[in-house]
Amino acid sequence: MVHHLPISKVRVNLGHVVKRLQVDKEYFIIEKHGIPVAGIMAADELEDYLDVRDPVIRRHIAASKADIAAGRVRPVNEFLADRTRLKAAKSKRPAVR
Repeated sequence: MVHHLPISKVRVNLGHVVKRLQVDKEYFIIEKHGIPVAGIMAADELEDYLDVRDPVIRRHIAASKADIAAGRVRPVNEFLADRTRLKAAKSKRPAVR
């Protein structure tokens, strides 16, 4: 849910606002003289938002979507099973001196 609050109220109640962000997953639009000037959201959501705006990450996401569309993916349980087998094979090799 998004709430609009005047900056004076946020200043006085910042601890309460932050708690509502964390516990209730709420968002806040801060207003100065009735004009929206800033927004407050949880830090993990902000980091996700910034990541998606990063051109390098956007290219990685596009490449992943292309792999999915082309069928160049496999279930995670197969991937993990292959990794387990490779680790086991490496650990059985004799030490080289």
